[in-house]
Amino acid sequence: MRNITIIAKREFKSYFATPVAYIFIVIFLALTGAFAFYIGRFFIREQADLVSFFSYHPWLYLILIPAISMRLWAEERKTGTIEILMTLPVSTTEAVLGKYLAAWAFAGIALALSFPIWLTVNFLGDPDNGVIVASYLGSFFMAGAFMAIGSCISALTRNQVIAFIVAATVCFLFTMSGLELVLDFFRAWAPELLVRTIASMSFLNHFNAVMKGVIELRDLVFFASLIAFWLFANIIVIDLKKAS
Repeated sequence: MRNITIIAKREFKSYFATPVAYIFIVIFLALTGAFAFYIGRFFIREQADLVSFFSYHPWLYLILIPAISMRLWAEERKTGTIEILMTLPVSTTEAVLGKYLAAWAFAGIALALSFPIWLTVNFLGDPDNGVIVASYLGSFFMAGAFMAIGSCISALTRNQVIAFIVAATVCFLFTMSGLELVLDFFRAWAPELLVRTIASMSFLNHFNAVMKGVIELRDLVFFASLIAFWLFANIIVIDLKKAS
């Protein structure tokens, strides 16, 4: 645990060593505010809730989370510092978890800084804060799942642009898998079990359930399992790179 903490601190500090972190946070907050109050028509709807705020998070994460994760391992491989990292007395698992937790924490800070929107809604009306808290937790875990995918993809290439595109594509597939447009395509020829399985892999289905204020075990298990799977794949990829 000590090694994971050291790596996480090193990685987390590196985000704020350049203006990129601040630019990312400003863009994220500006976009979430624009989607919530303007595109989501918050004032026209005249409802004291943050549905218009949270409903766009999966689509924002499709771009913003791969932009964070693309440098996790691709940059290490490109600059050659991955060899130095792997010679330190740390295991591959510790290195992967440390870098991942730092990136996830950074995304969590960006999400937490959107609290003025929450305060604004409470000032304007009387929202169900329990639902808002559940939605924040769901968004945070969904960001973690996006980040785990991006981290694994980043380990496969030296090119950050390729890591970004592939990670965004994979995340897009997970996001879209629950839409009726996609499911109707599979219903035409696939067995119902396969259709239900594809629908169960959708970020939208699980996050929309959390947005209703009900945090069910199956939704938490879905995001936790997805994070665990992609981090395990990340460790395997790094070990294979070391062996080669």
